[in-house]
Amino acid sequence: MKNLFKKTSVAMALVSMLSIGMGAANFSYAENPSIGAQAALNDKSYTQEEMITYALQDEYLAKAEYEEIISTFNITRPFSNILRAEETHIDLIEPLLEEYDIEFTVPDVENYVVTPADLLEAYNAGIEAEKLNIQMYENFLKEDLDEDVKLVFERLLNASKNHLQAFERQVDRYNGEYTNPGFQGNGRTNKNANAANQRVNTANQRANRLYRDGSCLLGN
Repeated sequence: MKNLFKKTSVAMALVSMLSIGMGAANFSYAENPSIGAQAALNDKSYTQEEMITYALQDEYLAKAEYEEIISTFNITRPFSNILRAEETHIDLIEPLLEEYDIEFTVPDVENYVVTPADLLEAYNAGIEAEKLNIQMYENFLKEDLDEDVKLVFERLLNASKNHLQAFERQVDRYNGEYTNPGFQGNGRTNKNANAANQRVNTANQRANRLYRDGSCLLGN
């Protein structure tokens, strides 16, 4: 744990140099190897305490990135919804710090956040970040975990999968490839929607018949 945070300042300097040399548009916080999911994936082994730390770091990183995107592009969904989810994830993880007596320093995430050049780049950055997050939690869940930690990680894994799908839909919309967004839910949603459409069609057909035979006129 202590070694991890000792390395942070050095890694931050390297990140700064890389971002200057490569250009901000080609650099994403998800590529940062010093904290969060990328650090966890670069690690060969970790304790439960380190896993909790990596997870919480990554949630703070995601929160900061989505706040930056919302502010820069004056956009709400899906980033506003996912931002609220990240805040919930932080609230889920933080009690584990006290439970397992973990010292945690909130990372200076502003040093890691890079503003995307446009919305498409923002959506793609979200996709890559969620993929890293999913891989991190899948790796963690292969380890020997206390039950409460396991439950939190499972919930966060499922949330990341949902976020990934949301970003992928946005990319498809951006490229004009996503259609019929109202019917992507479960079978019950589709069944209810189809039933509603059928009722509307029946009502329209009845109205057309009334107008054709004149029975809709007053006095008839």
